[in-house]
Amino acid sequence: MLDKMYGAVSLQNQMDAGSQFIIVYEEDEPVGFAAYFEKAPSVFKLDKIYVLLSHQGKGTGRFMIDHIVDMIKQRGATALQLQVNRCNKAKNFYEKLGFVVIDEKDFDIGNGYFMNDYVMEKQWVRKDSVGATGN
Repeated sequence: MLDKMYGAVSLQNQMDAGSQFIIVYEEDEPVGFAAYFEKAPSVFKLDKIYVLLSHQGKGTGRFMIDHIVDMIKQRGATALQLQVNRCNKAKNFYEKLGFVVIDEKDFDIGNGYFMNDYVMEKQWVRKDSVGATGN
């Protein structure tokens, strides 16, 4: 799985397909990264987010998600989706940031392994649509 998702060729293919990557540094040390892409018009997917264990609980994950939401809102997004394993305590973190479970899915990742995930989503209203009457 690691080579399939994080090998040099795979990462290059993801970037070529439109994934945006961000890396967070503390001084000169990388402490976290995330990747996201446009899944459908106005809906983006947070595909990856990782924070070093030593930096979890310090606001790094929230900072990355807030940054991504700011970036995609500028592109007309109204929602950010993600997947999180159903046994991962990170679900609580995402809920604190306004994500809600919209589905449960099992993804075959090969060699008899499955990712048993919640699909979560955070939505907002576009500023240019507030107060629109449709007339």
